[in-house]
Amino acid sequence: MAGAGETARLEMFRDLLSDAHRALDLQFGFELWDGSTIPADLPSYAMRLVIRRESVVAALLRRPNLDTALNAYVAGLIDLKNGTIFDLADQRPRGKVGRQLKGIGKLKALKVAYHFLRAPADMPRPLARVEDKADARDGKPQTNKQNVAYHYDVSNEFYQLFLDPEMVYTCAYFQPDWHDDIARAQRDKLDMICRKLRLKPGERLLDIGCGWGALICHAAQHYGVKATGVTLAEEQAALAREKVQRLGLQERVEVLVKDFTQMEGEFDKISSIGMFEHVGIANHPSYFSAVHRLLRPRGLYLHHTIARRAKRSEKAFRKLKPEYKALTRYIFPGGELDHLGMSVANLERYGFEVHDVEAWREHYQRTTRLWWENLDARRKEAEALVGPEKTRMWLLYLAGCSLAFERAAVGVNQTLASKRTRGPAGLPPTRADLYS
Repeated sequence: MAGAGETARLEMFRDLLSDAHRALDLQFGFELWDGSTIPADLPSYAMRLVIRRESVVAALLRRPNLDTALNAYVAGLIDLKNGTIFDLADQRPRGKVGRQLKGIGKLKALKVAYHFLRAPADMPRPLARVEDKADARDGKPQTNKQNVAYHYDVSNEFYQLFLDPEMVYTCAYFQPDWHDDIARAQRDKLDMICRKLRLKPGERLLDIGCGWGALICHAAQHYGVKATGVTLAEEQAALAREKVQRLGLQERVEVLVKDFTQMEGEFDKISSIGMFEHVGIANHPSYFSAVHRLLRPRGLYLHHTIARRAKRSEKAFRKLKPEYKALTRYIFPGGELDHLGMSVANLERYGFEVHDVEAWREHYQRTTRLWWENLDARRKEAEALVGPEKTRMWLLYLAGCSLAFERAAVGVNQTLASKRTRGPAGLPPTRADLYS
């Protein structure tokens, strides 16, 4: 049973939240830890943001930051009913929130804050177990392997819940329209990569960050190349090798667990599809130098990567928002995004000629939305595999990515380059054949 102090805090908070709800003209409601709703006559079917403990409010007042909110959400103490994160984003307040809240009495807000700052803030912090590593971007092979293992060795079974049958964990390609068949879109993406690289029978292809082997198997099966895939994720490699055996491609496809910078030999074509985000800006020189060393003269390199928007200065670009820091701590340790201009400049700086750049932002928005829908539909299975906390974190991550791509906060680009030499590039005069 709640004590007098807790009851008084609840009434004060409910009154303040009601004022804010009216001032912001919110289209969704709230449900508090005693079961009451705001507005009081909120229909049972209406979407509402649920706050399950008063300690959540106390914790947010003590540490009013994204990290506190994420811990509350992952612990299930903040939740949504009768709607999704996408619905909540659609119904967010329009205009400047601070200006809309000016009509709320400051004295009332200060009174609520005073009483909740004296309340217990014993909220679980499940994300505190995730170490914030200062050396996650040192570029050392062992560090890279640890970073990759954190994200990709969750379990193959977990990724199978939301990916397509070929297990492609990068941006799909939707054509000729925005359909919902993720398997078809991923097959079309694999084929577009092969066509952009102008793969021919007998050529040697290196896929950096090969994942579960979808591209190297597709290229060997349909374009007759000899393909080598490198990954640092042990579980990925094991499943990829099983696939190679199942398809009878042992003579043409190999999968190595190896830092690609330690690779030797020469390849006709190189692809890097969604791996570059793991490299870190400080390690770009060693990355591009290694690609250049491994590629034959005039060989083609396809650089497919997520990118942030450029800022007015590199100093401003390197200033990171809290949500970006959370992503690199809890989802992609060691990850760091560049901008398109930085990628193009580095390609030219390290001996490549850039031929084509194609933006796929909206393709990734749709891809991540379909992944979210798949995982949400199989939430119970995911929770049985990795636990409810990690499941909620992954659902939030996929939804956040989809919304970021939708709002053009980030993009994804495919950049085709060749190892620069004098003379003809060896490419056709137009790219009409790619899209016919």
